[in-house]
Amino acid sequence: MDNSMRDLIIIGIGGCGREAAWIAEKINKNSPTWNVLGFVDDDPAAQNMVINGYPVLGTLESITSYPDAWYICAIGASRTKEKVVRRMKTMLPGVHFATIIDPSVEISEYVSIGEGTIVSAHAVITVNITIGSHVLVEPDCTIGHDAVIHDFVTLYPSVNVSGSTEIGYCTELGVGMQIIQGKRIGDYCIIGAGAVVIRDIPSKCTAVGSPAKPIKFFD
Repeated sequence: MDNSMRDLIIIGIGGCGREAAWIAEKINKNSPTWNVLGFVDDDPAAQNMVINGYPVLGTLESITSYPDAWYICAIGASRTKEKVVRRMKTMLPGVHFATIIDPSVEISEYVSIGEGTIVSAHAVITVNITIGSHVLVEPDCTIGHDAVIHDFVTLYPSVNVSGSTEIGYCTELGVGMQIIQGKRIGDYCIIGAGAVVIRDIPSKCTAVGSPAKPIKFFD
């Protein structure tokens, strides 16, 4: 192994976790960067498994055995991801979170991306965009100029975010949804697959349809 490579542990064995391992492999083909040690998952049935060539190293508590590793929390559900990251910071103060971007992504130099964020294949991220920490951008998403995406947001595949928009903290954007220019989606929202957001969406709601309308509010 190249001594300059960083040990990487992926939180979650679901589809997002396995995709994160694949992104790391593709990054390494261009520039050896990540030594993927394996996965961590709290599912008792997953312990001692080998998944896509990588072992399950233990439950979340096992991260204390790897204090120098880098971590990526590859969980799509935003609220679950938020809780897991908070637990990790408590168990391992100073934990290192990796940011991984698929080599196929088109991204300008005028983009800010926080720690722990995953950007998947064929996303297009244009100019003067701010993306927070622990954001998941799944394949074929587009993010337009001057957009602001806060921490713990998940964009499922083929989401289109227009320019000068804002996506609130811990919000999930469903497959193929669209938001037109200049609109805001609040914190802790779930926007349904295929929805079209043409007006601001308040915080803590589920919104669906075209045009998207809140159908449920929650704490």
